[in-house]
Amino acid sequence: MTVETVIGRTARLERTTSESSVLVELDLDGTGRSDISTSVPFYDHMLTALAKHSLIDLTVKATGDTHIDAHHTVEDVAISIGEALKTALGNKAGIRRFGEATVPLDEALANAVVDISGRPYLVHSGEPAGQEYHLIGGHFTGSLTRHVFEAITLHAQICLHMTVLGGRDPHHIVEAQFKAFARALRAAVEPDPRVEGIPSTKGAL
Repeated sequence: MTVETVIGRTARLERTTSESSVLVELDLDGTGRSDISTSVPFYDHMLTALAKHSLIDLTVKATGDTHIDAHHTVEDVAISIGEALKTALGNKAGIRRFGEATVPLDEALANAVVDISGRPYLVHSGEPAGQEYHLIGGHFTGSLTRHVFEAITLHAQICLHMTVLGGRDPHHIVEAQFKAFARALRAAVEPDPRVEGIPSTKGAL
């Protein structure tokens, strides 16, 4: 894996394994522009929404053994996004640190709370029974939703509490989660002009 900070709060990462090849570029101070191609169409849709609603400029180019299963490519992209987020955040000085958002999508409703804590932790709850078995868009299994958030939180070293508060349509349930995460992440990584230094009593995040 090759990770580099370019200028400001940006990162570029290349990750290649026997199962996938991934390129991620992101800018935390962007406008939500995206260029996404993972070979998993529904995942492309979710990552486009993540960029749009977080205002993070995001490029993802990935290929992998999707003829076997989408799992490897989806996971490796999430790992790469997490690592790029961690790199772009640097020492986290001056950020708001915490973010929270509740987002509806028709009948679905999701709540996300983010802490840029330096301690990876995911609490993921509330999906209706059977959601993990749905095949969405022909490639994306519902169980991958939690797995994506798990990989991002672990590799970005953030804390995320994701709660599905309601929903019936599997597509809506997943999309509401990605949008809620995006809005919470936007708030958490945003610079706060009143914060001096690192927002922690320990002096490090």
